[in-house]
Amino acid sequence: MPPNGQEGGAAAASVNSMVGAVKDLKTLSENEVAIDGVVYTLEGFDHPGGDAIRLFGGNDVSVQYRMIHPFHSTGVLNKMKAVGVTSKQTDYTFGSAFEKDLKAAVAEIVKPNQRFATPGFWFRCISYISLYFSLLFSYVYFGSSWKLCFALGVAQAFIGLNVQHDANHGAISPRPFINELLGFGADLIGGSKYLWLQQHWTHHAFTNDVSKDPDASSTDPFFLFHNYPTDSNMRKAVHALQHFYMLPILSLYWISSILNPTCITVTHSAVKQAGLRFENSYLMSKRPITWALRTFYVLCTCVSPFLHHSWGTALLHIWLLSTVESLALSIPFAVSHNFEGSDRFPLGTAATHESVDWYKSQVETSCTYGGFIAGCLTGGLNCQIEHHLFPRMSSAWYPYIRKAVMEVCKRHGVRYTYYPSFFSNWGSTISYIAAAGRGVPSPPRAKQD
Repeated sequence: MPPNGQEGGAAAASVNSMVGAVKDLKTLSENEVAIDGVVYTLEGFDHPGGDAIRLFGGNDVSVQYRMIHPFHSTGVLNKMKAVGVTSKQTDYTFGSAFEKDLKAAVAEIVKPNQRFATPGFWFRCISYISLYFSLLFSYVYFGSSWKLCFALGVAQAFIGLNVQHDANHGAISPRPFINELLGFGADLIGGSKYLWLQQHWTHHAFTNDVSKDPDASSTDPFFLFHNYPTDSNMRKAVHALQHFYMLPILSLYWISSILNPTCITVTHSAVKQAGLRFENSYLMSKRPITWALRTFYVLCTCVSPFLHHSWGTALLHIWLLSTVESLALSIPFAVSHNFEGSDRFPLGTAATHESVDWYKSQVETSCTYGGFIAGCLTGGLNCQIEHHLFPRMSSAWYPYIRKAVMEVCKRHGVRYTYYPSFFSNWGSTISYIAAAGRGVPSPPRAKQD
């Protein structure tokens, strides 16, 4: 089977004979996307998932399309107008026996049209939103306090992990408007919905590929998540101690978001390393709402404390709020892909570069830990393997499909990493970070079946 299935190759040949327009990926317009070597126009296309598709205009979205629409039939793309052909991405392959068995097993548990939020998820979602706004009101109206800063920091993390994350994955509701609205939760905790979409979807497509995954190099060169070769210029002597200063680095997540100048342009700079371009009129049209929500958030969390306290106390309160939110948000994500045995070179090294099964790669670059309680606190993100395999499925369903995913992985010899608790996962993460800092080589990647 060709890298992305016979259907994709046949479609490309058909389009080539009908259209005859060969396009360079670098010159695609913002109203065009490339999927498996075929260029489609977005003009006149009524996307069922909303206009967020225009975020990707001008790019090859072969991986993203298959990642977001795992249960689409081959005829779905016929609803879009093909306008030419271009080169195909060959890093990842699709259509393997493992992928097909995985989808079949999961579809028996969660029907594709039932993958959205459950009543339990909605209860948690409404609870976390209510908690956030009640604490924010108290923080602004009555004034900040040590306890209130801690509580609001945790509440903001709940919004980030449980509400905006599912929403911006399009996983809460089949109605795009609901996902769009709840997705702005990212802006109400110091981030940006549209910057998050650019970075996070790129991370999902190219997990742990340090040349493309912006998360894998997000703290370089101060702190190394990626285990670079020992002769890499990225390495410094201080990295041998990085497992000791990991928490202080992670505690700066909030301030780095608040001071990030990309909130002005609403264009993420780190995703350029993946060859993606997010400079289009769609994003430009989202700048005003991004700026308005950022102004509202800064006034509430960074200005209001000075109206109630001395500048010293106000600064300390803001510091506590930022630290609590930063750690509560960043730690669950840090343990998900940085652990002993995680695949750090999913495509091999520069010398051994090869195409790999995208679904297999997602399993072996991620891990799952804990159970029900961890799921409620992290929005199901403790089931990171399941989330990376089916990112548009509500996180509420991940505990239900976990056993089936594990069984399919076992049958196909795909390494599934599970930790019984967060603390065992955290211990493995610290061990990995220490090894990565010292340059201890990662174990060799298992060969494809």
